[in-house]
Amino acid sequence: MKIAMGADHAGYRLKDELKPLIESLGHEVQDYGCSCADSVDYPDYALAVCEKVAAGDADKGILICGTGIGMTIAANKVPGIRCALVHDLFSAKATREHNDSNVLALGERVIGPGVAQEIVKIWLETEFSEGERHRNRVNKVKALEDKYAVHP
Repeated sequence: MKIAMGADHAGYRLKDELKPLIESLGHEVQDYGCSCADSVDYPDYALAVCEKVAAGDADKGILICGTGIGMTIAANKVPGIRCALVHDLFSAKATREHNDSNVLALGERVIGPGVAQEIVKIWLETEFSEGERHRNRVNKVKALEDKYAVHP
């Protein structure tokens, strides 16, 4: 899979630590920055990653900021994105099985690299369950997105 990654100044170190793991699992990493501790705006990096996922240029995305909250909020403004903020192993599995999340958000200041690596591995390896109730719920989320989408 192609995995688009982005981080702000509070998440770039964890992004850089996770890239080798993702590549070792056989995935291609597309890095959309940032790569420094200089203050930057997280919505810019969320947009870069989510536009690639929404367009099909990347299969999934991973976003990292200090808490993961800002990235999650920004990511979920992009049509077609189902971004989940995850800080534990159970949620990593559940958001793929039940919500078919296509973007993962992490908080570098909330979890350490060891937990983050396990979360990413579980999230990348878990498939959507395709269960009828879960598919129906994801479709209802898509319908909400369509209802409130701004059409030119």
